[in-house]
Amino acid sequence: MSAEILEVQSLDLEARGIARREGKVVFIEGALPTERVTVRTLRQKPSYEIARVENILRESSQRVSPRCAHFEVCGGCLMQHLEPTAQVAVKQRALEDALSHIGSVRPERVLPPLHGPSWGYRYRARLSVRWVAKKDAVLVGFRERKTSYVADIQTCHVLPPHVAALLLPLRTLIKSMSGPDRVPQIEVAVGDAVTALVLRHLAPLTEQDEDLLRAFATRHNVQWWLQSKGPDTVHAMVPEHEDQLAYTLPEFGLRMPYRPTDFTQVNMAINRSLVSRALKLLGAQPGDRAADLFCGLGNFTLPLATQAREVVGIDGSEPLTARAQQAAEQANIHHVQFQTLNLFEVDLPWLQSLGKFDRILIDPPREGAQAVSQALAQLPGDQRPARIVYVSCSPATLARDASILVNEGGYTLKAAGVINMFPHTGHVESIAVFE
Repeated sequence: MSAEILEVQSLDLEARGIARREGKVVFIEGALPTERVTVRTLRQKPSYEIARVENILRESSQRVSPRCAHFEVCGGCLMQHLEPTAQVAVKQRALEDALSHIGSVRPERVLPPLHGPSWGYRYRARLSVRWVAKKDAVLVGFRERKTSYVADIQTCHVLPPHVAALLLPLRTLIKSMSGPDRVPQIEVAVGDAVTALVLRHLAPLTEQDEDLLRAFATRHNVQWWLQSKGPDTVHAMVPEHEDQLAYTLPEFGLRMPYRPTDFTQVNMAINRSLVSRALKLLGAQPGDRAADLFCGLGNFTLPLATQAREVVGIDGSEPLTARAQQAAEQANIHHVQFQTLNLFEVDLPWLQSLGKFDRILIDPPREGAQAVSQALAQLPGDQRPARIVYVSCSPATLARDASILVNEGGYTLKAAGVINMFPHTGHVESIAVFE
């Protein structure tokens, strides 16, 4: 189709510019707000079109040169061509739009966004591995945009430098092993003191393979963990390494041990700021009884236990609550208890059976906390927590649950704001306060 000129009005979370032509929305790959561009249509649908930029006639003042040479190919980042503070503004707008349009709610106050490092922040990563027989080569990295192929990258600026420096040596290592086509994935977990690599292998390792892994670990100062089947098969290659991986929350004097496949926040610097902000917003007092729902490893539970009289942490994963309990014991915190329960299937009688809470923190996965929100909305007034802090990784499910709490439960959305946990991506982490 022929090229045409369009004015770009906004940006979606896939980093596509949004323009309109005679009322029809056009999503433009590679375009930024305020830009005037010529585009070529790729796909037409009844209600929208997808196009790509051919030429930029008027460039946005917020356009920057991507740091990474692989930006146009690798699917790890979408927004490197947009100045980082402008990325946050896009995410804030997405949060406010979701709350308004999906939840029919508006926060009384917009919280200042939480910023952190824009580069070298990704302490958790799942690297794809692909043996390319035609090229007699191994690729290690993220997948290409919109394909299942592994991008041919030599470095990565969102990984910590010492991890990015492993990408090429890992290619050489996997190629030298007995089954280079039987290693689909390497998971990375960077703790405060150690870096763990989880090797997913579909065929048994030979003695020579294990020798190669040990030599690599010594040379690059990493720990190998092995996974032959499901998550329950993950184990440290050296048994003494089983308890060494951990992150710290210095403000609260806590050490949080975890396994490399456990859920932890990708961005440790932002996580520390997030925990601090969430607890300040929650405002627990020394005499309060509090709950942390979807507590995981106790990332919020244990810091909260340094402030409240009693804390209950609940999560659907028994291994995570067990490790949270272990961390509590190591920290000599005895007024916290952990329970394992599927929080997607709870109701009002269950919530009432726990007793009254003064404060509740909710940190669900992308599916949100609909059942929990409905139970909270149904509580009689004298049984309701005075304040709820909701940490979200999905504006849509946060908006849905906010609607339940506000429009059905009578809570007020006092404040909401974004946390830039994943710079250069469309991922929106946010926090909301209800009273």
